[in-house]
Amino acid sequence: MAAVSLRDVSVSYGQRRAVDGITLQVRPGERVALVGPSGAGKSTLLGLCNGIVVPSSGEVQVLGSDPARASGRALKRLRRRIGTVHQQLHLIGPLRVVHNVNAGQLGRWGPWRALRSLIRPLQVDQARDALARMGIAGHLHSRTDRLSGGEQQRVALARVLVQDPELVLADEPVSSLDPARAEEVMRLLCGLLEESPRRRTLVVSLHDFDLAVRHCDRVVGLRHGRVVLDLPADEVDERARERLYELDPDR
Repeated sequence: MAAVSLRDVSVSYGQRRAVDGITLQVRPGERVALVGPSGAGKSTLLGLCNGIVVPSSGEVQVLGSDPARASGRALKRLRRRIGTVHQQLHLIGPLRVVHNVNAGQLGRWGPWRALRSLIRPLQVDQARDALARMGIAGHLHSRTDRLSGGEQQRVALARVLVQDPELVLADEPVSSLDPARAEEVMRLLCGLLEESPRRRTLVVSLHDFDLAVRHCDRVVGLRHGRVVLDLPADEVDERARERLYELDPDR
């Protein structure tokens, strides 16, 4: 069974098609990079995978379920199995790092346990271990907004590590970083996939074509909401890159 399967999927916003008839499969354990110009449909495709975006037509299957047709309870269960790394990180700055890491537990905890953990953190050893794997164990009780940008990136990754998802979706996780830090975050992100007995699946959108080739198994190029490139990373050449990013004379 594919981790992600899209069959002739389109997403329309008024007259504009953000995704236009995409058929795509991602196998369990694959690291797939989505690349392409701004507005190509990368974020929309990731939104389809976690049920935030509903397709206008076509069929979406994620870990054996259709997010668009799942009941509220079933969708919540599915999202427990999906970890998301957002471009803006979605951390709560005034909270201690341990609370932001423990947000990865919220899919398993009920509301009372989550509230109790805000007063006195639960599963502290697990949070500390996740931070240690990210190289920042000493910041367990630091205020999150007092950390550097790179340290906050590591907190967001530790949160996913605690969640222990089967599928990781990352939407432009390095777009605001300098090249050295972007390389480091991609190394940590891909290393996170192997921190579990089962190899996690990664679908990540990137603007940096070279980063995609270096760190992923497969490169999927999107343009105007369509797949125009789908190759193993070691088969991607300069001509493929040029075709993906060439300007359209009629647009």
